[in-house]
Amino acid sequence: MSVETISLGCRLNFAEAETIARTAPSDEDWIVVNSCAVTNEAMRQTRQAIRRAHRDRPSASILVTGCAAELQPETFEGMPGVTRIIGNSNKLNAFGATDVMAPRGLLAHVKSFVAVQTGCDHRCTFCSIWQARGPSRSLPFEAIRDAIALEIDRGAREIVLTGVDITDYSGGLGNLCQRLLAAEPRLKRLRLSSLDSIEIDDALLELVAGEPRLMPHFHLSLQAGDDMILKRMKRRHSRLDAVRTVERIKAARADASIGADLIAGFPTETEEMALNTLHLLEDCDIIAAHVFPFSARLDTPAARMPQLSREVVKARAARLRNVASKRRSDWLDSVIGTTQPILVEGNGIGHTDSFAPVTIGNAKRGDTGMASVTGRDGDRLTAVFA
Repeated sequence: MSVETISLGCRLNFAEAETIARTAPSDEDWIVVNSCAVTNEAMRQTRQAIRRAHRDRPSASILVTGCAAELQPETFEGMPGVTRIIGNSNKLNAFGATDVMAPRGLLAHVKSFVAVQTGCDHRCTFCSIWQARGPSRSLPFEAIRDAIALEIDRGAREIVLTGVDITDYSGGLGNLCQRLLAAEPRLKRLRLSSLDSIEIDDALLELVAGEPRLMPHFHLSLQAGDDMILKRMKRRHSRLDAVRTVERIKAARADASIGADLIAGFPTETEEMALNTLHLLEDCDIIAAHVFPFSARLDTPAARMPQLSREVVKARAARLRNVASKRRSDWLDSVIGTTQPILVEGNGIGHTDSFAPVTIGNAKRGDTGMASVTGRDGDRLTAVFA
């Protein structure tokens, strides 16, 4: 018997799925689908994953949990193989776990995701995740520290702090990172998941400037580059705030790379507004853009706003992706001929500290060190250890 996990969406889901799997009965055959509801496409992919899982392992029982199961459980009722549907509030004790907020990482992975926080207190007009995850709740420092120590004991070489809104961590994300790095000297590589740019604090910027163990890639939840659209999204930052945040990061560490989430075709978006978002790619030096065509989520204010046609939404998303792809290609090319620190995560594949994907020959899982970047094969750099 075995337990398979299928996680969609955010990195927090990956960490939670492994926690659920470790508590499953050893004498039963389960598939755990940790669902996502951030877009309608994510909902479709969840249903598709369930159908594929049942087709591949028809004898297994399927547990569906996560945000989609929390918001629309009826969607999965009656699907072949689905025997249990559990929302977010009870997901971590689905098989009898005792601590619903217990942080966990991915078992026996070189890179482990550790949850520090869940839930969200903000009410962006396009988002339903706050309904699915509830209010913001931070884990105690001691629990996070112990979870990281456990993952390092299991062989993790890099720890990624994850959550729904980790910059909302109680006491400040920068303070948390400083305490973790001081408390666990074995922690050589600390990476952060998506950040709300307006909440980046001075303590975190101090680490960016002077702590080599903090990986220099920062993925920002920007969503748009036009002030009116940001206001209608109920975001808490302006376009200028985003640009200045990136300037501060780059001033602190010149080799930092910037990623961002961006939404194309938000309701009421004019061509001029869309171009402001397009130009944000350059103004914030974004080299890893996650572009989402606007998708109206049920019971959100944005769903009640005047909608753009799907053709316009798709065209603007495609334009954003095309420009973002060109910027990423140029960035990858700029790394060729340099020497970069690299962590090999498996099968000769890894990432540089700035999160450029790399194929590296004759390297074992878990290897780390300086490597010479020799070229590019598609969207991956090629390298050899120096």
